Amino acid sequence: MRLSILMFVIFAVITAALVMNGKSPFTPQNTQVANLYQGSGETNLDLSSPDNILLLDLAQGQVVIQMRPDLAPRHVARIKELVRQGFYDGVVFHRVLQGFMAQTGDPLGTGMGGSGIKLAGEFSQQKFVRGVVGMARSQGNDSADSQFFIMLGDGRWLDGEYTVWGQVLDGMDAVSALKLGDRAQNGKIDGTPDKVLRMRIKSDLE
Repeated sequence: MRLSILMFVIFAVITAALVMNGKSPFTPQNTQVANLYQGSGETNLDLSSPDNILLLDLAQGQVVIQMRPDLAPRHVARIKELVRQGFYDGVVFHRVLQGFMAQTGDPLGTGMGGSGIKLAGEFSQQKFVRGVVGMARSQGNDSADSQFFIMLGDGRWLDGEYTVWGQVLDGMDAVSALKLGDRAQNGKIDGTPDKVLRMRIKSDLE
């Protein structure tokens, strides 16, 4: 009985210390409490508009991405916000699988980070084929944040399960030249990964 009371007291002290240090018990470090994005979404549905063209600069060259607000208006609006904040500049491609996809958008570089704002899923009938840009997420449908991936090949098992928000118009050779990860480690990069030099919206440069 005394042992049970002693264990309870020790647990209470540890819990109090964690709370005072700003970390909730049982919450992994680097886990962010995220809000759901409340924006109304992108209203400019002109896919040829410079405001819907994203320029992604890599050491290997420039990638031109046509954003798809017709498929995912909230995702496109949020991506634009992050790009204009410079959020993606310098962020690494932490996961690259040959013939599958290259993933970036995590400021931690571990696959566990994000911006702290989640996005409700905007699933469509668009097929996941080479050049398609999709949003990474965890198990929940509304768990996408800032991480995205560019398809290096077909991934049709993703159809209808992940949000498509863009399509590469030019520069897939640069994406294909990114450093590959270890397939045995689910694409994790050994050593120094390649990174996003900068991302800009074309209309902001005109």
